[in-house]
Amino acid sequence: MEDAMLTRRFDIQTSRRDELVDITERVAGVVAEARLADGIATVYVPHTTAGVTINENADCDVAHDVLEALDVAVPWRQDFYRHNEGNSAAHVKSSLVGGSATIPILEGKLALGVWQAVYFAEFDGPRVRSVIVTVNG
Repeated sequence: MEDAMLTRRFDIQTSRRDELVDITERVAGVVAEARLADGIATVYVPHTTAGVTINENADCDVAHDVLEALDVAVPWRQDFYRHNEGNSAAHVKSSLVGGSATIPILEGKLALGVWQAVYFAEFDGPRVRSVIVTVNG
């Protein structure tokens, strides 16, 4: 069987400075379009003040807690940072969370755990952001 690859880009409008947006269905749509039985999906965020993560989707308090913990670890205290643009905390949070996630594809579907979802992590919103999904098989 020949290897196949499909890449799609979609935009997200965020509504708050810090926010986790569930993008699982959008990523799954790209996987379905690729029509591969098995492979890898890579979700990439081309922004220095945003990221992507996988975490629980059954309890919305988890997303809240993740954002609160990041605020404690990386406070929005401008006097703390040298970068004078005013969004240094967002850059640090983005580095901590990471700009990509790799998810196996099994039997044509994302191989996520029962409680897992893919989240776009906004740290400097609200903004229109992009997500790039590449599926390889």
